[in-house]
Amino acid sequence: MKFQLLIEEQQGRILDVATSAEQEHDLCLARRHAHHLPAGSVCAVDLGYVGFRVEGCSVVMPFKKPLGRDLEPEQIEFNQRFAKVRVKVEHRIRSLKIFRILKGVYRGRRQRFGLRLRLIAALVNRMIGG
Repeated sequence: MKFQLLIEEQQGRILDVATSAEQEHDLCLARRHAHHLPAGSVCAVDLGYVGFRVEGCSVVMPFKKPLGRDLEPEQIEFNQRFAKVRVKVEHRIRSLKIFRILKGVYRGRRQRFGLRLRLIAALVNRMIGG
């Protein structure tokens, strides 16, 4: 069972949840659910999403260090700012995994995984005041 989150940067609210019951690459799951992104938004992704494009949105990812060279100072600064945003996402994922049903192996019906995940996301949004 796999899930991806769409999170608002300022308040950290969970806006949408994409789920997959079978083994699926993160990029394929993101492409299937890209239509949920509002026009003009910025989508911050990691290097596992190289080639990910969304019409009407800008996709931002960190710079990768070239072989035999160092990153430019501007690129290092950008990666550090990107990491600060990424930490907020990781904290929100952790707040979901406080619930035992998402910690380990999901033993419920696969059809209901998305519903349960959305309910937990709503509880987390309520806990953070969003």
